[in-house]
This record gives sequence, C-alpha cells and structure tokens, in this order.
Amino acid sequence: MNKEINITNKKYIITKIIAAIEIFLLLIIFILFYLTRPINVSRVVYIPKGNTDYTIKSLQKNNYDVLKIDKFFIKMFGYPQAGWVDVKSTKLTKLDFFYRITHNKAYIVKIKIIPGETNYFIYKQIEKKLKLKNFKCKIDEGFIKPDTYFLPLGMTKKEVCKFLYKVSLNWHKGFAKKFLGVWNYYTYKKKLIIASIIQKEAANVKEMPLISAVIYNRLKKHMKLQMDGALNYGKYSHKAVTSNRVKKDFSFYNTYKYYGLPKEPVCVVSKEAIIAAFFPAKVNYLYFVKCGKRQIFTSSYKQHLKNIKKCYKK
Repeated sequence: MNKEINITNKKYIITKIIAAIEIFLLLIIFILFYLTRPINVSRVVYIPKGNTDYTIKSLQKNNYDVLKIDKFFIKMFGYPQAGWVDVKSTKLTKLDFFYRITHNKAYIVKIKIIPGETNYFIYKQIEKKLKLKNFKCKIDEGFIKPDTYFLPLGMTKKEVCKFLYKVSLNWHKGFAKKFLGVWNYYTYKKKLIIASIIQKEAANVKEMPLISAVIYNRLKKHMKLQMDGALNYGKYSHKAVTSNRVKKDFSFYNTYKYYGLPKEPVCVVSKEAIIAAFFPAKVNYLYFVKCGKRQIFTSSYKQHLKNIKKCYKK
C-alpha cells in the first residue's frame, strides 16, 4: 500500500516538474518570438534623460511599438543612452533595438544658424554637414529659429525638417502669446516680415527700435520703404545691393519698386528684432543712412541728403 502511494507521489511530482519545464520552455519561446519581432524605427533616435519608464513613454509618444513590459528587456542590456542614438538601421528586431539604444551613440554635427541668414544658405549648410543631398524644407522664409543645433548624422530630410519646424514653432508661439495674447500666424507674420527687414538693416541691437520706427512711419505715410536689406533675400543674402540690381529685380522683395511690406520675411530673425517689430521707438524718423559702423537717422529729407553726402565723403 505504501509502495503504491510512493509511486503515485513520484508520478505526481514528475508530472509537475514536466509541466513546469513545459511552461518554462513555452515562456522562453514566447520571449524569443516577442524579441525577434520586427520593429520599424528611425535610424537615429532621441532618448531624453530619465529612467527606463520615461524612455518607454517617450518612445511611445513618438509612435514606437514598445510596451511597458519592455523596460525589463531593456534593463537586461543596461540603461538607455541619453541624447541621440544611432541604431544603424530602420528595420530591426526588438532585441537589436533594445541592445543598440543601451550601447550606441550618434555622431553629432554642429549646425549654427545666425540671425540675418536665409533658408537658401541654411539648407546649404545642413546639406553639407548632415550629408543630405538636395536638402530643402517646406518651412517659410524667416521662420527657422536662429540657434546652435547639435544634430546626429543619419537623420533623414523629413526628420530634420520636422525637428526644425517644431523647435521654431514653439519659439514663435512664445512671442505671439506674450505680445498678441494668442497664436495667429497670419497676424504674427506681418511682425516677422518687419523684424526681418530690421535684422538686415540695423547695425546693432540699439538701432533696431529706430529702424522699426522708420518702417512704421513710412507705412503710415504711404511711402515706399526703399530699404536695401529687403533685397538681401535668398541667394542674394550676402551680396551688396547696387543701383543696377534695384532696376532689374522685380521680386516682391524690392521695396524700391513696390509699396508696403514684402509678402514674406527676408531672413531668420533674432529675438531683439522681433521685440523691436512689436515695440518701435517713439520717434518721427523717416530716413537713415549707414555712416561707418552706425546709422544716422532723420525726419527731414533735406537733412538726409546732407547725411548721405557727409557719410560718403568719409
């Protein structure tokens, strides 16, 4: 009787062991199947600073196919690298992806966008440094935020454009909400156009509110703006404006030929130029001329001619 009980107990234990092994094997198979599933990703991925849970949330926000449970698999390899990560491919298994975001780093290049520059030259710089042939974005002239950017080699054209647009949009929204109380691009754009002319014309930050005042004063009097800086658009950004150029340029940027503001901004602008566009100096100046390293302002055309003669003699 005891022997029969012992045999039954042994069989029961063996059955439980086999069942446990089978469950364990099934779990291993499931995990291997899960980790070898393909996942579509960008070649370069931005990982914000924070714990693994924060990394998962950030990846989910950017439409990556990851779940909360994935933090345990990520921790098998270590901790995610903060910043830009080059995973070397856009088609990986989850296993490869988790390994690479914990071990890889991207090669970073410096993109410096200065106030006064045009999209034409900004795109040339990005094309050269990020090795993106025929790089262009559908971003309005003057809208890109001037700044020093550190971007990873391996970004696609679409990713770079999306990144620049998002950063710039947040920047401009801040000014619009502060000075207009609401984000209305068409209302704000007029200020941006004025700011871009200020940016091209002012010799320094102190002159910006004065240049702004001249623009508003001339617009009120229905005078042509007649500003050289407006003709430093696009590929002409660094070229001197000559009388021949004024005669032959029929673009809407030519404020010698047409009344009012150009239809688009001339260049990217500094925060100081934007502020000056919203808050012009309270002066009645209508004219200015560059004299050495500064501008000389006046409200009299007669005095303006004298200033030109005086400055050209110098």
